[in-house]
Amino acid sequence: MTIKDIQEEIIDEFSMFDDWDERYQYVIDLGKTLPLAEEQYKTDDNIIKGCQSRVWLHAEQKDDKVFFTADSDAILTKGIIAILIRVFSGQEPKDILEADTGFIDEIGLKEHLSPTRANGLVSMVKQIKMYALAFSAKN
Repeated sequence: MTIKDIQEEIIDEFSMFDDWDERYQYVIDLGKTLPLAEEQYKTDDNIIKGCQSRVWLHAEQKDDKVFFTADSDAILTKGIIAILIRVFSGQEPKDILEADTGFIDEIGLKEHLSPTRANGLVSMVKQIKMYALAFSAKN
């Protein structure tokens, strides 16, 4: 599936909910489905700077694709990173770098987060793209 296809799927899922309480609950539920990151990756090197909560993001490349694992100590943040991992994990570095992240605005996520959480979301996207940049430079 392409990044765009996955983003469209997420937009469709969020459009099923009438209010933001339901959407927040959905984000939290998505966080509960996030595969647990191995303890060895919960290091200071993998912490995303700029997040209100602690968020660990680990990336590795297998067969020209980047795979992400993550965890957070906050349930809402865990849901946010789960959405981003769903979109970007298993994609090629160039596709991650070229990806438009407008779907975040389309589902209304950023505007319904506190300013510090919204900054954290931007930091998560930036870190994902930095990993993709590093892997594409390595190739």
